[in-house]
Amino acid sequence: MITAILFVFILAYILIAAEHAVKIDKAATALIAGVLCWTLLVLAPTGISHDVLEASLGHHIEEISGILLFLMGAMTIVEIIDAHNGFAIITDRISTTNQVKLLWIISLISFFLSAALDNLTTAIVMVSLARKLISNQKSRWFFAGVIVIAANAGGAWSPIGDVTTTMLWIGGQVTSAPLILDLFLPSLISLLVPVIVLSFVLKGNLERPELHESATTDLTRSKQMIVFVLGLGGLLFVPVFKTLTHLPPFMGMMISVGVLWLVTDLMNGRKMDSDKAKYSALSALRKIDMPSVLFFLGILLSVSALQEAGHLTQMSFWLKEQLNNTYAINIAIGLLSAIVDNVPLVAASIGMYPIEAAGTTDVWAAHFVQDGTFWHFLAYTAGTGGSMLIIGSAAGVAAMGLEKMSFTWYLKNISLWAMLGFFSGAGVYILMHL
Repeated sequence: MITAILFVFILAYILIAAEHAVKIDKAATALIAGVLCWTLLVLAPTGISHDVLEASLGHHIEEISGILLFLMGAMTIVEIIDAHNGFAIITDRISTTNQVKLLWIISLISFFLSAALDNLTTAIVMVSLARKLISNQKSRWFFAGVIVIAANAGGAWSPIGDVTTTMLWIGGQVTSAPLILDLFLPSLISLLVPVIVLSFVLKGNLERPELHESATTDLTRSKQMIVFVLGLGGLLFVPVFKTLTHLPPFMGMMISVGVLWLVTDLMNGRKMDSDKAKYSALSALRKIDMPSVLFFLGILLSVSALQEAGHLTQMSFWLKEQLNNTYAINIAIGLLSAIVDNVPLVAASIGMYPIEAAGTTDVWAAHFVQDGTFWHFLAYTAGTGGSMLIIGSAAGVAAMGLEKMSFTWYLKNISLWAMLGFFSGAGVYILMHL
């Protein structure tokens, strides 16, 4: 039964990768796989009582629900900003249609924005922004791919930029200033290498979407600015709220949604009901991509079953026995994070390797002190490794859902450059610490 869980996950992964060939939506595959994995775990003769497994499932559902609510809240804010034509505040200032110039602008904005927000929110915001600047879908996919790489790279060097880095920060494995100083350059290199390569691939100019007569024509520039600033400020407020209250991030996201909802209702209160509806949060909620949310639910359920079955912990022990080198172990974790969600991988690593006392004379243990090379490099590899496959990170899953990008297209056109960036940044980090 335990082996069957791994088989179900691998089979589901293959079906998701071949979504366009088999004509089965990835959300359906992920949901079936997630429930099947847990069903097999419950039926397996592991000696663990049903009550214990049910409690474990409840714990994982609590974590997954927080992530999904966070995702839905971020999508809702983006849709409200879009309904009020708030992104025009930025798009009107980006006048270039040159693909290479636009690539550099979008990638660098994504990189630094991700450090302030997080990689998931940044991917949602920047992909939505790219849709206002690029009309051709296939051309836009290249930019969406780079946004995923940039968002993951930007999230790796900031304690609030990625879930895994935040885990290490809260757990005491890393602190803010040393992490930023140690990982900024490798993270930047992991972005610059793919962008430089794609600068030679992309040629010519892009066509912008045609401007249609829309509901936003009766909004003043000041109202557009208010919604844009309030929406972006609400997203930036989330990590601050978490730091101050220690409540889950989705709580900060929910209050941001509520405030924006309240303000837009008051702002549009005097409009006719038919006009008001176009700007309302209810309209925005109807537009969010629920299939992507359900796909995310199924994937996280599957991975949590693998974690409870012990597959991820066994993999961590195997890595230590076979590689016996902290840099090699971290690179292997980075490669695995392209396939399996990086959160349980990092969680397993935290459980396996305790924080060693400062000043230890043991060479191996010295890598595991607070702000040791293992923990910093783990933040880099787990954060940027997910860029190598479109479903390897929350940012990738969000971009995949928003742009209807196929797994195979990303694999053919982006994965190689993401991998090149990953290894380039890893090489820089290792050289810094030799």
